[in-house]
Amino acid sequence: MLDNPEPQQPWWTRRSAWVVAAAGAVVAGTATVALVAQASGAACAAPAASSGQATFYAADGGGNCSFDPVPNPLVVALGNAEYAAGAACGGYLDVKGPKGTVRVKVTDRCPECAAGHLDLSRQAFAKIGDPVAGVIKVTYSRVTSPPVPGPMTVRVKEGSSRYWLALRLDNTGNPLSAVELQSGGGWKALSHTDYNYWIAQNGAGNGPFTVRVTDTAGRRTTLSGVTLSVGTVQRPGATAAAPAPSKTPPVSRSAASPAPVSPEAVAASAPEETAGVPATPEAPEAQPPTRCG
Repeated sequence: MLDNPEPQQPWWTRRSAWVVAAAGAVVAGTATVALVAQASGAACAAPAASSGQATFYAADGGGNCSFDPVPNPLVVALGNAEYAAGAACGGYLDVKGPKGTVRVKVTDRCPECAAGHLDLSRQAFAKIGDPVAGVIKVTYSRVTSPPVPGPMTVRVKEGSSRYWLALRLDNTGNPLSAVELQSGGGWKALSHTDYNYWIAQNGAGNGPFTVRVTDTAGRRTTLSGVTLSVGTVQRPGATAAAPAPSKTPPVSRSAASPAPVSPEAVAASAPEETAGVPATPEAPEAQPPTRCG
C-alpha cells in the first residue's frame, strides 16, 4: 500500500486570497489547527525570539498536519523551512504583535511563506493586530511543554489494516521526535510523513497496540490499548515514564534557566484515567532530567 495521505482538496483552492488595503499586497493563508489536549506542567518559552511578519486567513482547524477542524482556532501555518516536513506539527509559538501576545498551535504548511512569515488564523491575528492592516510585524518564540486541556489522542488512518498502519497523535503539547510500537520484547520505530502520520509500512497485526511516544522535550508517554479502529479518535490509557535518555552531552545553563522537570512531576501530569484504563506511573528510570529550551 502506498504511503500517501487521503486525497484532499488542493490547498490553493482552499485558501482565501484578498488584497491588503494598507500594504497593497495579495495575502493568502493556510493556517489551520486543532485544540490540544494533554495534561502537563507549567510552560516555559524558548529563550530566543525571532522577528518576522504575520498575515491571516479564515482557518477552520484542518490542515497539512492532519488535525481535526475546531471552532475558534488559534493556529499558525509555517513556511517550508520552519514546517520542516511536518516535524513542527503540534508545537506551539508565542507570537507578539502591536496589540499583545497570542499562543498558537502549528497545524499547517504555508508553501509561499518565507522563513519568519507566520500565516495566522483570523482569530489569532485579531488578538495581536488590526485586521485592517493585513500585515504586521511580529516577534515569536517556541514554547516548551505548554499547559493543555486534556489527554493525548490517537487516530488510525483510513486504509490501515494488519498489513499497513498509520497513526496520528494529537494533544501532545510539544512536537514529537519518535513514535514506536511494542513488538515482541522491544520497540519498533515508525516513520513520520509530512502530513503528520506515523507509519508502520508492514503493519503490526490486528492489535490492540501499545504505542510509545517521545516528544522534542524528551518526555516519554506510553499509550496502551490502541485498537485498529479506522477513522476514529481514541483516548487510550496513558502511562508517563521518565524522560528519554539524552543523545547529547549536558549543556550548562544560567541561573535564570527553568528548573529541571523531575520524573515524579512528569508522572503526576499524566491523565488519571482515560477510556476506562487507569494511568499508573511507571517506575522512574535512572536517567537525567531534561530542561526546558
